[in-house]
Amino acid sequence: MSEPRLLIVETSGRAGLVAVALGERLRGVRRLDEARRHARDLAPAVAELLAAEGWRARDLAAVVVSRGPGSYTGLRVGVMSAKALAYATGCALVAVDTFAAIAHQAPAVAAVVDVLADAQQDRVYVQRYGRAGAAWQPRTPLSIQPFAAWLAGRAGDAWVSGPGLRVAGRRLPEGVRVVPAEDWDPRAESLLALGVARFHAGDRDDVWAVEPLYLRPSSAEEQWQGRSP
Repeated sequence: MSEPRLLIVETSGRAGLVAVALGERLRGVRRLDEARRHARDLAPAVAELLAAEGWRARDLAAVVVSRGPGSYTGLRVGVMSAKALAYATGCALVAVDTFAAIAHQAPAVAAVVDVLADAQQDRVYVQRYGRAGAAWQPRTPLSIQPFAAWLAGRAGDAWVSGPGLRVAGRRLPEGVRVVPAEDWDPRAESLLALGVARFHAGDRDDVWAVEPLYLRPSSAEEQWQGRSP
């Protein structure tokens, strides 16, 4: 059986990426300009990558999409684009938790890692992962916590990673082991590794059911809900 042709979409952060892969081999990556909207960059970048490989959209076996948590606007664009492409071409849709991809990038010496993202108002998205052989498994559910509460309850042996460190990293006490900054954001290689494993296992996501992974309303929605009647 020929190797599956895959498209990878990651728009959880300020800067996103799209990539194509043949089975487990990454073939090309395009970074999305963080100074511009993902919606404007994403479709042309996908078209360029497919053209460079001589592929058509209907040749894809699956779209692997990073589903968050992360930027509300970015994730909506990325997830909806992946769903639309999967529906239009009939290919599989495989959603990957963004924090799982970030945990996958932790150093080999790390056994436990807490992944953080900024949740605003001095809060963080946080989820703990533990190494299980060559894989990482979630140890806790994804949650939003005050930064101080997470820090007080942090396991002493846990490394720390994730884009939230760009905001909160300077507040970590001395001695906390931090994953190198270049591994705080999900890379195409990590999303591919997790996505292709799910694909080969026969896991597929429902195009109609997949949604960005949010635990709270957007800032605009919170402001609207907080208005007086």
